[in-house]
Amino acid sequence: YKILETLGEGGMGTVYLAEQTSPVHRRVALKIVKLGMDTKQVVARFEAEREALAMMNHPGVAKVFDAGVSDEGRPYFVMEYVPGIAITDYCDRNRLSMNDRLQLFMQVCHAVQHAHQKGIIHRDIKPTNVLVAVQDGAPVPKVIDFGVAKATQQKLTEQTLFTEQGQLIGTPGYMSPEQAEMSALDVDTRTDIYSLGVLLYELLVGSRPFDDEALRQAGFAEIQRIIREVEPPKPSTRLSGLGDGSTQVAQKRRTEVRTLSRVLRGDLDWVVMRCLEKDRNRRYDTANGLAMEIQRYLSNEPVLAGPPSATYRLRKFVRRNKGPTLAVAVVVLVLAGGVTATGLMYRQAVAERDRAVEAERLTDEALADAESARGDAEAVTSFLTQTLAAVDPGKQGKDVSLREVLDKAASGIADSFIDKPLIEARLRGVIGKSYLSLGLLEAADPHISAAAAIRRRELGPIHPDTLASMNLLGVLLHYQGKFTGADKTHWRTYEIHRRVFGEEHPDTLRSMNNLAIAIRGQGRMALPCVSGLIGRRLSNDARRDF
Repeated sequence: YKILETLGEGGMGTVYLAEQTSPVHRRVALKIVKLGMDTKQVVARFEAEREALAMMNHPGVAKVFDAGVSDEGRPYFVMEYVPGIAITDYCDRNRLSMNDRLQLFMQVCHAVQHAHQKGIIHRDIKPTNVLVAVQDGAPVPKVIDFGVAKATQQKLTEQTLFTEQGQLIGTPGYMSPEQAEMSALDVDTRTDIYSLGVLLYELLVGSRPFDDEALRQAGFAEIQRIIREVEPPKPSTRLSGLGDGSTQVAQKRRTEVRTLSRVLRGDLDWVVMRCLEKDRNRRYDTANGLAMEIQRYLSNEPVLAGPPSATYRLRKFVRRNKGPTLAVAVVVLVLAGGVTATGLMYRQAVAERDRAVEAERLTDEALADAESARGDAEAVTSFLTQTLAAVDPGKQGKDVSLREVLDKAASGIADSFIDKPLIEARLRGVIGKSYLSLGLLEAADPHISAAAAIRRRELGPIHPDTLASMNLLGVLLHYQGKFTGADKTHWRTYEIHRRVFGEEHPDTLRSMNNLAIAIRGQGRMALPCVSGLIGRRLSNDARRDF
C-alpha cells in the first residue's frame, strides 16, 4: 500500500488514502492506530471496528478488504475508499429537494438496518460518518466509521473492551438520552434511531435539534441534562427561529420559506419528533420501520407517527387517490346537490309557511309541501351518510375505489326510497351516469332504465327530467351497440323537445346532437330527413354526448 494523503484523523487512529498495488490495483482507505496509541484498550476498539465492518455486506456500508500489523507493530485495516462528502454537504451543494433528501435518507436507514441485523449498533451516526458518492450517475450514501460500534449478539474481539467512567461514547449533538446516561450495557439499536432522527432533522432544516454553541459551552453535566431532559423544538418551529437564515435553507431545498414551513408541519414534524423521543420505547423499533414511515409520507399515506383522526386519514386518502377521489367527489357532489336542492325547497317552503302564519293564511297544502320537502332532505342525507360511512377507508383498512362507492350506493337505493320514487330516480340517474363514465355499461343499464321508467310514470313523458333520463338512456344504448334502439329513443326525445321547447332551445339542440351521433353509429352519414335540419341547428353548445 502506497500512502497518498491523509483523509481524516480520530482519537485513536488516522485514515489515509492509499494505493494498493497488489494483488489488485485500486485506491483504498487505510486506517492505522496512531503511533504511541497502541494501548490495550485502543487496540481492542480498533479490532472491534474491523470485525464489525467485516461482518457486513451491504452497498450502504464501506467494505473491509484487508487487515494486518505494520512493521512498527501498529494494527491497521484496509477498507473501501468512498470518494464522497458528508450527506448534508452533498444535499446542500446540489440543492436537493425535500423528496430527494428523503429518498437518500431512506438508503441510510437500510444500511443501518443491515448493521442491526448483523448485531452491530453504530452509536455515532452523523453527517461526517455518512458519505455520499456518485456511482453511475446516482448518489449512493455509505455509512462509515464503526469505531465506537457495539455488538449485541457476540464479541467483536477477544481483547478486553471497556469504557472509562465518565467518558461519553459518540458525538453530543447526535447522542441519544440513554447514551448520555453512559450506561453502555443498556444501549440498544434504538439509540441509532435517535441519531438518525437528528440526521433527518438536519437534512430538513439545516440545523440540529439543540444549539451547537450551547452544547459546546456547556459542562459535562449540563450536556447530559440537555440531552436527557430538554425537549427539542419541532423542525418547523426550528425553521421559523432561524430568521434570515431560513431563506438560505429554503433555497438549498429549491423552495421558499413559506412552502418549506408548510411541508414540515404535520407529517415530517411528527416523524422526526418520534425519532427524538426521550423514552426509546416510543421511537420507531427499527431503522426499516423509519424508512417505511418515510415511504408512507412520500406515497401520501398516513404516517404512524401522526394522529389517527378520521380527517387526517381522509386527507391522505384523497392525496393518494386523486383520480378516483375526484370521480367520487363528483358523485358525492351531485348527490349532495340533490340534498342541497331539496334543502332549499324545504327552506323556501318553511319561509312560505311562516309568512302564511303571520298573515293567518296558512293552508294545509303549503304545510304538507314543507313537511314533504323536509322529509326528502332527511331521507337523502341519511342515505348519503350511511353509504359513505360504509366505505370509509379507515374502517375498511384499504383503499376504496369509485366502483365500491357506487356499488354500495346502488345496493341501498331500492330499500331507502320505497315511498319516494322521484328521489330514487334522481339518485339512480346519477349512479347510472357514473357507471357509464367508467365504461361499466352492464352496471349502468338497470339504473338508467329505472330512472327513465320512474320519471315517465311519475312526471309524464314531456317533463324535462323525464327527457333528460331518455337522453341518457339513448346514449347508453348507443354505447352498448344497440343502434336501432338508440336511434328510436333519440328520435322520440328530440321530437318532444322540439315540440315542447322549440327548435332553438339548448336541450333541443343537445337532443339533436345525440340523434346525429346515433345515426352516424349506424353508418348513415347523409340521411336526407335530418341532415339539413342538423346542419342548420347544431351549435358548439350542443356538441356534447350528454
